[in-house]
Amino acid sequence: MPETTASQEEAQVWLMPVFIAKPGQEAELQEALARLQSASRKDAGCLEYTVFADGQRPGTFVLFEGWARHEDLEAHNEEDHVKDFVKRVQPLLAVPFSVTPITPLACYSQAP
Repeated sequence: MPETTASQEEAQVWLMPVFIAKPGQEAELQEALARLQSASRKDAGCLEYTVFADGQRPGTFVLFEGWARHEDLEAHNEEDHVKDFVKRVQPLLAVPFSVTPITPLACYSQAP
């Protein structure tokens, strides 16, 4: 794994969107998220883009995404596959999806 400097880490953007399907719409939402994941991983600056099913709340999906720069995230959000996804999944959701910005904690190695 390449080493990053503090300024590179600060420039990165990490998000955790959460999607909750209406009853009976779980499979269709999961399929839409899988397609979004495949397309988004090809976008410039994508560091991570993985969808998880919440094992304790059926029909709830959590997306973990990271971008090299804020500009990469902005460009991603303007992509047709993202705009189409947002439009398509609105009727599948029990509530509007939420997006939580997250920040990696600094890791310090301890000398032996």
